Amino acid sequence: MAKNQGPWGSSDDVNPWGNAEETVSKPKVVSFEKIIDRKGGSGDFDFKIKWAVLILLLVWLASGFYQIQPSEQGVVLRFGAYNRTTDAGLHYHLPYPIETVKKVSITQERSITLGVTEAYDASNLAGLRNGRGVSGSDSQLNSFTESHMLTGDENIVDINLTVVWKIKNAKDYLFNMRSPDITVRVAAQSVLREIVGQSEMQPIITGDRGKVEDETKEELQKVLDEFGSGVEIVRVKLQKADPPKQVVDAFNEVQRAKADMERFKNEAEAYRNEVLPKARGEAAKRLQEAQAYKEAVVNKAQGDTERFISIYNAYKQGKEVTAKRLYLETMENVLANSKKVILDPSAKGGNVLPILPLNRNNQNNQTQESK
Repeated sequence: MAKNQGPWGSSDDVNPWGNAEETVSKPKVVSFEKIIDRKGGSGDFDFKIKWAVLILLLVWLASGFYQIQPSEQGVVLRFGAYNRTTDAGLHYHLPYPIETVKKVSITQERSITLGVTEAYDASNLAGLRNGRGVSGSDSQLNSFTESHMLTGDENIVDINLTVVWKIKNAKDYLFNMRSPDITVRVAAQSVLREIVGQSEMQPIITGDRGKVEDETKEELQKVLDEFGSGVEIVRVKLQKADPPKQVVDAFNEVQRAKADMERFKNEAEAYRNEVLPKARGEAAKRLQEAQAYKEAVVNKAQGDTERFISIYNAYKQGKEVTAKRLYLETMENVLANSKKVILDPSAKGGNVLPILPLNRNNQNNQTQESK
């Protein structure tokens, strides 16, 4: 190639860079039209078009690379239909519009609350889509119907329930339910009404909420699994469980009456616990005394019987001696406390008349008369 010859020819006005010596000192301005009109310009332009198309093709093919985070699942659609699910990492799908990918967060926790004013039902959401909006009266009516439930003992309870859930299967979540939030809400309301309808009001209000929460979570998960919703219930929490405002005063009065009943019952129970042990102790004491008296009488009677039998046996062996002994013992008992004068009939002067103590006898008679 000549010194001043460029890719567009040997003329200096064709070379856009000009002469090597004159490039710095005297730059030339060449229009784009001149370049196209010169010999060889058309082929180079086609070459550039090809490179541009090639670059665009590479960019289009490279657009199929996508990254899935650890907290996500990727659902690949081929011409709008489900094709596959991808987990965390770098993946590739055929470029748009052949395949597209939807990224769904599977760790993000979502929640709905039943029985609050801002809760909307399916018709309200349809109204929002149609542009007519949701009126305040509709919202309040929906809140009332969601929160007021009939219990098993035919009472009405006002309940606010929060359901926290997350996605466990992106495919089922995207394709098996048209409106997942509404489905979870309706299913939760249905399950809660069923459980509350089988329970009494008092346990729900006063502290047995954990049982209602556990049963609601278990049954709601079963229902959503039957739907193939791809939703996992994380937890269920009863925010409020009270009687309706319209009857809260009467309900409180009933509760106070029940509290008084429990108090009186406890006082009576305490009194019973105090009196019964004393009565039982007194009864046991008297039974023991009676048993001791019985044993004493029986033992004494047995002893007297044995004594009599022994005397009788001795009497049979020596009747005269025994009779005399019994006579002497009897006379001893009779004369023990009496004034006695003993005369010996064998003594001399047996005709002696004893002096009777008349004064003492008169005194004894007077004493007895005064008594």
